[in-house]
Amino acid sequence: MLTAKETRESFKAFFASKQHQIVPSAPMVIKGDPTLMFTNAGMNQFKDIILGNVPARYLRVADSQKCLRVSGKHNDLEEVGHDTYHHTMFEMLGNWSFGDYFKREAIDWAWEYLTGVLQLNPERLYATIFEGNKAEKLERDAEAADYWSKHLPDTHVLNGSKKDNFWEMGDTGPCGPCSEIHIDLRPEEERRLTSGAEWVNKDHPQVIEIWNLVFMQYNRKADGSLEPLPAKVIDTGMGFERLCMAIQGKTSNYDTDVFQPIIQRIATLTGFVYGENKQKDVAMRVIADHIRTIAFSITDGQLPSNAKAGYVIRRILRRAVRYGYTFLERREAFMYRLLPVLIDTMGDAYPELKEQQTLIEKVMQEEEESFLRTLETGIRLLDRKIEEAKIAGEQVLSGVDAFTLYDTFGFPLDLTELILREHGMKAEMDAFNVEMQKQKERARNAAAVETGDWVVLKEGDSQFVGYDFFESEAEILRYRKIKQKNKELYQIVLNRTPFYAEKGGQVGDTGWLISENEKIVVIDTKSENNLSVHLTEKLPADLTTTFIVRIDKKKRLQCECNHSGTHLLHEALREVLGTHVEQRGSYVSPEALRFDFSHFRKVTDQELRKIECLVGEKIRADFKLEEHRSLPIAQAKEMGAMALFGEKYGEEVRVVKYGNSVELCGGTHIPSTGMIGTLRIIAESSIAAGVRRMEAITAEAAENYFFIQQDILRELRSLVNNVPNLIQTIKKSIDENADMKKQLEVYAKERVVQLKKEILSRAVEWNGVKVIQYTGKGHADFMKDVAFQIRSESEERVAFVAGLIEESKCTLMVMLSNALVAEGYNAAQLVKNAAYHIHGGGGGQPHFATAGGKYIDGLSAATEAVMESLGLK
Repeated sequence: MLTAKETRESFKAFFASKQHQIVPSAPMVIKGDPTLMFTNAGMNQFKDIILGNVPARYLRVADSQKCLRVSGKHNDLEEVGHDTYHHTMFEMLGNWSFGDYFKREAIDWAWEYLTGVLQLNPERLYATIFEGNKAEKLERDAEAADYWSKHLPDTHVLNGSKKDNFWEMGDTGPCGPCSEIHIDLRPEEERRLTSGAEWVNKDHPQVIEIWNLVFMQYNRKADGSLEPLPAKVIDTGMGFERLCMAIQGKTSNYDTDVFQPIIQRIATLTGFVYGENKQKDVAMRVIADHIRTIAFSITDGQLPSNAKAGYVIRRILRRAVRYGYTFLERREAFMYRLLPVLIDTMGDAYPELKEQQTLIEKVMQEEEESFLRTLETGIRLLDRKIEEAKIAGEQVLSGVDAFTLYDTFGFPLDLTELILREHGMKAEMDAFNVEMQKQKERARNAAAVETGDWVVLKEGDSQFVGYDFFESEAEILRYRKIKQKNKELYQIVLNRTPFYAEKGGQVGDTGWLISENEKIVVIDTKSENNLSVHLTEKLPADLTTTFIVRIDKKKRLQCECNHSGTHLLHEALREVLGTHVEQRGSYVSPEALRFDFSHFRKVTDQELRKIECLVGEKIRADFKLEEHRSLPIAQAKEMGAMALFGEKYGEEVRVVKYGNSVELCGGTHIPSTGMIGTLRIIAESSIAAGVRRMEAITAEAAENYFFIQQDILRELRSLVNNVPNLIQTIKKSIDENADMKKQLEVYAKERVVQLKKEILSRAVEWNGVKVIQYTGKGHADFMKDVAFQIRSESEERVAFVAGLIEESKCTLMVMLSNALVAEGYNAAQLVKNAAYHIHGGGGGQPHFATAGGKYIDGLSAATEAVMESLGLK
């Protein structure tokens, strides 16, 4: 029986023997593709080749690709851990042909590998083929059926619907029929009772798909029609975890050596035995699955955050923490301690795990601890809501409140429901679902982009000339209309362009398309499927003319100063802080630069000054740009260039060198460092455990920043009569102000005592209640102190009602003693009912509440209404 490690290597070795180039996995986190955040299939890294935007270096390719799926038809995050075979992060074994072999070889080699190399029982295998579709005028895939007939009896070759057996990249693009291979892992006695054919694609946990062979032979247009692809593509994907289950004779992916070492380590850390309790087993599976996703995302440069891909990773991490908290009784961070066993199981295939171990552990530990604090906060908030509901005699928590806990505080709904059940309550799910749907609609509308078909004016490749020129002559190759946020825009592809398309942290160029009769503004340039796409608000009147395409030179030069400054900053950071510093992200625009890097403590002021001085030296040295295009990556590394984790490099790269600064970089740069002028660091902060962020400016922006600081300093000096020692004078003023503030606090306390005596002297008894009423000018915080002092000194039935006037606003305040609250009176409800008199609103707790308003003339009516509700009028 092969181990998981042996299985992975056997797949690569088999296809290497079939003349396939074995390529490394692309990062799981995708950069430069607006349509995807994560690699969700093995084909993602070959998308540009499949779309025909770049030529294939190799016609035959195979790999093991790390993938992530958290939503859609393929996976639902909330189900992961509950069944035996769905995951967030998974490995996809795949082989591809780009215009070389097609169906026959794909089917024959799949069969040879499964039954010949892995020795799977042929009697347990089934293949599905596309049954055809009359509406699309597509015939049954008889060709694939014929090839399968050489290996399988007719009863094991099954027709499949378009839903299951016609693969599409998206609403448009390459597509075609596919052939799925399923395996029946049921016990023999079950197989004798019913054929596996009856359970194929019926969600049976032991009759599962393990390999999908996709035969791309069509292109789907925006109008839904199909046209033949000029070069047919084979794209296959086999679920590694499911394959291991089949090979190792298990009935669950989680019982294989892919997951069991992690699960057993969880059992050791928590003190619970896997297999003894259903809920605890689910929790262990959730954590074992999610730890892989989190670790690989961090190695690919994606830290947990509140936006886009980072939000997805944080959501997955928090789901794992929540299962540990609820079912495994974990009240402190522990998942980061699982990393060594994950490295042991997967580190050979993915060495980046070991190389980034310290960072992964620190990020995970901080995120765990942060969310555990959030859970405690959420529980306190929920307890308060439960108390308020019980006082009001309600057994249902508002759906809006449940959603606020979920959306604002990250408090899981199922944990809310669990706690409510313990109190004999439930959540108002209809209202919760309405709020959730509103949120989804907001997100969908913000991200929705409608795209038309490309209109091809002429065939040809797009050449980027922006390293050497700010303008050039160009013709339009293709264009299409898009609609985003109800605004129509146009995407244009040119045969030659100096416009840099946004990628690698550098923003895209802006500029103009110029013809004899018009000047079209290019508002942005994006990289889409390896094409430079120019964004405009209108199309040229004459699409076939030759244009002068010109970038905004000033913005480009500002951007280049910031980008080259980023390289010098990176080098200086490593010199001052240590060689552990590595880039974790960057953003370069004409206005400023932002650089994220690995470092485990705050950078001191002395270190910041030293870094700035070092960068200044490199700028003044006026190092000339040494650029090496299309350099073999091995040679680039020999020069000292660092490959960044989470980036996908080809076999040839571009190297940018200034003095001793050597980096792999595709961005645009200044001809020499002297043109940068100066660099000033304007902010340094933490963005995650072990990751710091520096923000800086260069050139003209740095000069303007210096001028502003000068102006501020000049103005400060004038405020203190241009004293020679400005700092000492300001410090003296601050100390004097602090002393005066302390004196005022003493006076305020004395005034509270005095006012309390005055108010108590007016107290009257009414129906056994000591009533204290005050209406007049006063500050709400000041009067609150009075109210609480009265409350703390009295155990009898006391009601304090105040109407306060402060400038153009007024405040209604109610304080009740514990005795009155115990009788069922509620200050919050009292002020809510009376607040309309002052055209305002408010709330609070049963013993103390306030309401604010602007209608001062209604204040007396409001206090009278409270008194009546208390039965004191």
